[in-house]
Amino acid sequence: MSLAHSDIAKLARLARIQIDDSSSEELLGRITDILGMIDTMQAVDTSAVEAMANPHDAHQRLRADVVTEENQRERFQAIAPATENGLYLVPKVID
Repeated sequence: MSLAHSDIAKLARLARIQIDDSSSEELLGRITDILGMIDTMQAVDTSAVEAMANPHDAHQRLRADVVTEENQRERFQAIAPATENGLYLVPKVID
């Protein structure tokens, strides 16, 4: 698929961006390269590849669920402005 400068101008207008003429030539080349890569990828035979419903069909390796940090609740509540029964007290913000 080939693009013209008028196509770049139309895309810029639709995207609500301003592209000057010097940038238009570079952008035209980059978009043409991307479209060429897409054409190359679409030429690959994928008939033997089974479609996935989603990428989570694959099993992920998970890290071990172990505690890596000690409980510092008492230390944090000692420096809090107000606490009661292990909870932080905050001012009421909604009536």
